[in-house]
Amino acid sequence: MGNRRGRARSAAAREQYSVEAEWTETDLKLLAELKAAESLLPNDAPRALLSVRLSVLTEDTTSPVRQELDLRILARELGHRVIGVASDLNVSATKVPPWKRKQLGDWLNNRVPEFDVLMFWKMDRFIRRLSDLSTMIDWCLKYGKNLISKNDPIDLTTTIGKILVTVIGGLAEIEASNTSTRVTNLWDYTKTQSDWLVGKPTYGYMTDEDEAGHVVLSIDDDAHRALHWCRSAALRGVPARRMAAVLKRAGLCGPGLTTTTLLRRLRNPALLGYRVEEDKSTGARRSKLILGLDGRPIRVAPPIFTQEEFDSLQAALDRRSISQPTRQPGGATKFLGVLTCADCNSNMLVQRTTKTIPAQRSTADEAHNAEAATGGATEQVRKYAYLRCQKCKGGGQGAPNPDVIYAKLVLDVLSVLGDEPVQIRSYAQGAEARKEQKRLEEAIAYYMEGLAPGGRFTKTRFTRDQAQETMDKLIADLEAIDPETTKDRWVNVHDGQTFRDRWDAGGMEAMAADLLRVGIKCEVTRTKIPRQRAPRVHLKLLIPKDVRQRLVIKEDDFEKPL
Repeated sequence: MGNRRGRARSAAAREQYSVEAEWTETDLKLLAELKAAESLLPNDAPRALLSVRLSVLTEDTTSPVRQELDLRILARELGHRVIGVASDLNVSATKVPPWKRKQLGDWLNNRVPEFDVLMFWKMDRFIRRLSDLSTMIDWCLKYGKNLISKNDPIDLTTTIGKILVTVIGGLAEIEASNTSTRVTNLWDYTKTQSDWLVGKPTYGYMTDEDEAGHVVLSIDDDAHRALHWCRSAALRGVPARRMAAVLKRAGLCGPGLTTTTLLRRLRNPALLGYRVEEDKSTGARRSKLILGLDGRPIRVAPPIFTQEEFDSLQAALDRRSISQPTRQPGGATKFLGVLTCADCNSNMLVQRTTKTIPAQRSTADEAHNAEAATGGATEQVRKYAYLRCQKCKGGGQGAPNPDVIYAKLVLDVLSVLGDEPVQIRSYAQGAEARKEQKRLEEAIAYYMEGLAPGGRFTKTRFTRDQAQETMDKLIADLEAIDPETTKDRWVNVHDGQTFRDRWDAGGMEAMAADLLRVGIKCEVTRTKIPRQRAPRVHLKLLIPKDVRQRLVIKEDDFEKPL
């Protein structure tokens, strides 16, 4: 075997820009000068938010430090005060729109009143999809914000600026589309090759170099041992949940290994050494073989299992698989994430079981009647539903009749929160109030100057009294302006409904969504009753102290209509 390169080194060769941007002494000196210049700006200077984005740092890209400094210089030229920098590194503008980025998204969704202008270095640093750009333009017009680009002629305050921003956004989308096409073509080509060119190897394999320096796949020793142990365990009838626990305890897999992930690995035909792709024709996440031009699977690595070993493993897994019932709209469990176990703090889930009971055969006539009623079958099928937790042994004491528990929870919630008014967060701009405040201040200053000794209103008693009366009225009007109304701010508006009205219209689904949003939990305590199978069930609502603030509905400006 040639020198092992491994995945770590190949990943490091393509390492993304994942550390804090390093500032040189020259950069820091310039930054200090720019901040000093900002401190001299008037209080009413436009507030600028800087958006810095980078997917991968290369020699051809502009570093985050350079982007920020260039934008600060532009802000100084325009007379804008920088109030924040939203830096989102290792983020693709094609895949992640501005409102879903970690830092910029928080500003756009929660901190709108704090800035007036959103500045970015170049259009493709900010956005690459025309649909996303259209959404951002609508958002800016709604909240009275402007977009400014360092290297593009963008200005939403003019008609030509809106046209130019749309054209530039279209060009950015075309460039992104061309990049996507090149990447897609590369993947399509690699799927037909026996050499390993790009991509993450399937579990069980790692990348190496052969003697010629080509990238090849080799078997990972720990994964090989884990997979073969799982096969022998499956042939003995060991459930996958038990296998995952043993592997984690032995250190052969990470602590986050789940039963679903383990089963997906064991069912992957790539363990035969063949190239695979995701099978999107089924609801489950499975892989399928890719056939070459000769109609045969493409071998890219030595097999971990022989065909016979793989087939016997699949048969063993099939014997223990359970046919799941058809998914119900909204899921089988209502109030998922709200109802939790008081003992283990895990979510309560509905588990359904089916039991077949032989029909009573007291007489030949009764047996004949039972067969006629069931089409010849003499068995009864009964279905049961229980609420069980996830971590207690055996799911804890199963709570039967989930619908009864749901009804009790609904009554408890209505009794506590049903009469609370439904309030919606709305954005209030202070531009008009600031304009009126400025007008009054200028008018008061005018009359104060005229009433000063030698002023224009001091020539006669009549003009002095009239000016004084007018100024007093202006002062009263100025004092009547609430300082809060001069600020861009969030206000809560009552829509005339109570939450009882809202939940009556939307049902349990609407109530469950609101409880999850607010962070309300309901602990379920099950107590064993002697000589009875069903336990006693007690519910306890856990309501945050700031529940009224959390109940305020914050509308999503970027939610796409269905």
